[in-house]
Amino acid sequence: MFNISTSFILLLLSSYFFLPLSFNVSVFAQEPFYKGKTIRIIVGLAPGGGYDTYSRLIARHMSKHIPGNPTVIVENMEGAGSLIAANHLYRVTKPDGLTIGHILGGLFLQQLLGKQGIEFDGRKFEYIGVPAQDNFMIGLSKATGITSVEKWMASKTPVKLGGVTPGGATDDIPKVLALTLGLPIQLVTGYKGTAPIRLAFNSGEVQGVCNAWESFKATWRTEVESGDVVIVLQATVKAHPELPNVPVAFDLAKTEEARKLIQVVTRVHGPSTRPYLLPPGTPKDRVQILRKAYMDTTKDPEFLAEAKKARLDINPDDGAGLERNVREIFNLEPSLVAKLKEVLK
Repeated sequence: MFNISTSFILLLLSSYFFLPLSFNVSVFAQEPFYKGKTIRIIVGLAPGGGYDTYSRLIARHMSKHIPGNPTVIVENMEGAGSLIAANHLYRVTKPDGLTIGHILGGLFLQQLLGKQGIEFDGRKFEYIGVPAQDNFMIGLSKATGITSVEKWMASKTPVKLGGVTPGGATDDIPKVLALTLGLPIQLVTGYKGTAPIRLAFNSGEVQGVCNAWESFKATWRTEVESGDVVIVLQATVKAHPELPNVPVAFDLAKTEEARKLIQVVTRVHGPSTRPYLLPPGTPKDRVQILRKAYMDTTKDPEFLAEAKKARLDINPDDGAGLERNVREIFNLEPSLVAKLKEVLK
């Protein structure tokens, strides 16, 4: 009897004394992982371009949507059209949810085509989302005297277009358009982003660029409003509602193969062209936290007001949608892969 009572009393005392300790452990475990932390967004292209501009806008607003309200900063890791940043994110970056990458989505197609120097597998990244699903255009200098795609097709002199790297829309789309539509193009590639291309354009070093309409409006605003750059062709499958009178490349293609090639390259450089992603192996709970915070940011009234002021289109897709689009790239039929290898080499 004594032993039973003593055991019962000891059990009560144990429960009494250990309850606060257990409670404190529980509270501590619930403290957000991101509290007091710093998240880096590594942009693989030069400051001042569309990728950099979107990222700095997101960085200014995303913190308040992440439990713990971490600091969010942007760092530029230029080189090889964001390939250096992509390889770094895949091979070097610690997968702790504190580093987000922003690279050219066209690199996934380049992986499929066997581009040298790619040290990542695009199917293994963790995807957060895209801020906009781009619509690429060809803009030419008014100094060329070419004010329509008809005049351009009739021209015998190649127009110099600035490019960044194979895998970027600045390079891939003009190469496909030269093949499918017969446009006379001389690609001058190797610039570190569309901001340096803009400087080269203004100095007369190049005569045009293939750029997203979303970036033209935001980072080439002066050139667009002054008429110094003329949008002569939509490198898309359907017309953008803001440019109903500018011809669409898909409509100008004369063969089924040409239409397929245009469709493939515009899909690669449209819905998946501005990916935000995390290193492989990032804990799934942190992936979900950042996915949700990202989409909440794109709906934030203050974020949207600033985007509107900067003329940045916001047409987002979430991490799951982006992941599906990337995986679709790796499902291209072999005949198209072979043709693109020939065109985009």
